[in-house]
Amino acid sequence: MAFTLRQLQYFISVAEEGTVSGAAQSLSISQSAVTDAIKELESDLGVTLFERHRRGLTITHKGHQFYRHAARILASVSDARRSFGEAEAPVGGNLQLGVTSLVAGYVLSDLLARYRRAYPGVNVTAIEDNGDYLEHLLIGGELDVAVMVISNLRDRVALQAEIFETSPYRLWLPLGHRLAGADIISVSDIVPEPLIMLTVDETEENTGKLLAAFSARPNVAFRTRSVEAVRSLVATGAGIALLPDLVYRPWSLEGDRIESRDISGALPVVQVGMVWRRGSRLTQAARDFIGLAQQQHAPRGRAAQER
Repeated sequence: MAFTLRQLQYFISVAEEGTVSGAAQSLSISQSAVTDAIKELESDLGVTLFERHRRGLTITHKGHQFYRHAARILASVSDARRSFGEAEAPVGGNLQLGVTSLVAGYVLSDLLARYRRAYPGVNVTAIEDNGDYLEHLLIGGELDVAVMVISNLRDRVALQAEIFETSPYRLWLPLGHRLAGADIISVSDIVPEPLIMLTVDETEENTGKLLAAFSARPNVAFRTRSVEAVRSLVATGAGIALLPDLVYRPWSLEGDRIESRDISGALPVVQVGMVWRRGSRLTQAARDFIGLAQQQHAPRGRAAQER
């Protein structure tokens, strides 16, 4: 039996709420309907999407992978419905976007593609820079909206933010690494390992804090601003890396395999979202961009803010 759109909607709601009861409440349906839909979906896919525990559900790595597909499917369905809606006058104008390095190719690309399809008459320009500078541009009115890492947003008085992506850190390993076959990997296991350190956004700061809890300084073998460089270096055995799951891909550019493993304990997460100047009179193009992103990601954003 092929999975249904309803099952995808239920799955996404459970992933975002973290509990069946929370998903059932947000969807205004019974808990048994949600439970049955998830079981049928897991049976159809042949994978375990959630780990069950007393406090709720934790999405598995396979579940994270399927979430991306499910979100794209539902977004495409939404686009198809919009295309057959009542004809409207094409929206024009300009949209000035900002984006931080970590999310430029992993979050913005899909969102921007949907926006261009929905509003082809809008002239979109984007700038990539660090979070501090994008905040400066937003406050100064030089950007309409920024899609960025907001876990460490500094000016929460002048800026309004909405989370739509929360990604945990995981360990990247070369194929055949001694830790790849371990049942449980702890932070203490990775302390002596050479690290490939990504220096964009807050990744270096988070890694340093994590190891500092064990009175250890990162054993940094290489620092880089390129995620592709991290992949290549890890894949060839130059070191390991701690990075948010949203940028994980199983292959380097050279075609070498990269393994990804969970680490036990409380790890940091990266929050990605939209930011705009609080109280500003947004252009129609900016309001449409925010609305489209909210339509695609709003349940996850609400869940992240509540937790």
